Amino acid sequence: MGFMASRWRRADDLEHLDEWGLGGRKFGSWVTWFLLGGDLYTAYTFVAIPALLFSSGALGFYAVPYTIIAFPLVMLPLLRLWSVSRVHGYVTPADFVRGRYDSPLLALLIALTGIVATMPYIALQLAGLEAVLRTIGLNGSGFWGHAPLFVAFVVLAAYTYQSGLRAPALIAVVKDLLIYIVILVAIIYLPLKLGGWAAIFDAGQAKLSQPSPATGQPAGSTLLTANNQLQYATLALGSALALFLYPHSVTGVLSSQSRGTIRRNMAALPAYSFLLALLALLGYVAIAAGVKPIVNGSTGRPDSNTIVPVLFDGQFPAWFAGVAFAAIGIGALVPAAIMSIAAANLWTRNIYKEYLHKNATPREEARQAKLASLVVKVGAVLFIVGIDPQFSVDLQLIGGVIILMTLPAVAIALYTRWFHRWALVAGWVAGMAWGMYLLYQIPNPSNGKQHFGGSALALDRLSFFGWAPWDGSRVQIYVGFVALILNLVVAVVATFLLRAAGVPEGRDHTATSDYHATRVPEETKPEAVAST
Repeated sequence: MGFMASRWRRADDLEHLDEWGLGGRKFGSWVTWFLLGGDLYTAYTFVAIPALLFSSGALGFYAVPYTIIAFPLVMLPLLRLWSVSRVHGYVTPADFVRGRYDSPLLALLIALTGIVATMPYIALQLAGLEAVLRTIGLNGSGFWGHAPLFVAFVVLAAYTYQSGLRAPALIAVVKDLLIYIVILVAIIYLPLKLGGWAAIFDAGQAKLSQPSPATGQPAGSTLLTANNQLQYATLALGSALALFLYPHSVTGVLSSQSRGTIRRNMAALPAYSFLLALLALLGYVAIAAGVKPIVNGSTGRPDSNTIVPVLFDGQFPAWFAGVAFAAIGIGALVPAAIMSIAAANLWTRNIYKEYLHKNATPREEARQAKLASLVVKVGAVLFIVGIDPQFSVDLQLIGGVIILMTLPAVAIALYTRWFHRWALVAGWVAGMAWGMYLLYQIPNPSNGKQHFGGSALALDRLSFFGWAPWDGSRVQIYVGFVALILNLVVAVVATFLLRAAGVPEGRDHTATSDYHATRVPEETKPEAVAST
């Protein structure tokens, strides 16, 4: 299907970034719904969220409110982003920033941030795929233990190179249908087999209340505690704000044919949140079923990502377990393709065209994006080969903190240009530096890491020039939320100072009417961002 997609709704010329990287900007409601669902609800989601409940309990449910509030929260900004991008031919969020603030530097920072935040996210899709491969017995040690993953990479790279965004859009339909079937069957069949939900929750609480050998404290609870309620709330809100800042999310939105398509999708996408809530409960089901994670042949440590595949393998007939594994595998290839396309678009438009080849033709842009998508995938594979999967999980949490730093320059800028362009640069630098510093201080006792062990920071580690207002507090908070507040404060203060100093603010290349444009062809005037 991935290879056939190049002939689906065939364009006159696929050698154009609008066609290869955005599917011609003409996906309707159904295709966009499956594309965004396949993009946002990934294979890693289907293995990681249950694994988090398996190991930590109620905290893993943060993903449910986060996806519920995300869609109504971002609907109106996304409509404005779609309109202004359609009018000016913007392909990436950095394109919009370049036009809005007349700042190549700020656009470069947004592009680099998007690429860096996306790389570990792609790697995690491959980690989800490897969990399935490991469960069916492909769990060799050393470099060649990853050989099946290399085969999957070659297939992914080939069909993405040929078909662009059309490939994951078409495959996403099959992926979503399989996932819905598997989860609905699992959530009905497994509780009946294991004694009902009361027995499952009792088993979960009994296991989670046992002291962890690493910390001596209970591993978790089926209810939130006084120390992690703030973390739960800020992680859910911060993740919701970050969701559509990721380049792959923006790519899915910009491929829609109209504002109405986006509105309908924001109303319908919470159906996936219902699926996610059911899926999360499989973490407790795995506890009741006595599931043990498979030991990673490369690292010698248990791989928590294998919880759901092992559960399916042990509780279902072989044929249905195979269907479930196929669903997870396809669920890895769809978002990995979209993410690599989005990162390639950023490289091509905001680095290659802006700094290396200003006069690049549309054909040269498309060719550069195709090559960049291959490089991004190679980087993701190297993440998996060279880094412990548990460390890659932490990298993804760090990626969320990183992408949140683009919120003032991208999301807020859709409504106002009040911030000075250099103030946004200063805010980005301050927020990013403090966020990385705070993440560096977080240990992970369960795997012995002293730094970058997660995204939850105890309040007693927060100090301001030596003043520690929450000294001794064990209440935790999401680092991304804290770093974003500093980013905004610095941007506000710097704006006042720069205006007082008379520093030029650049020209806004967008007009108020651009943010309300519809799909009427006459309103569409694609133009290269560099030319503005």
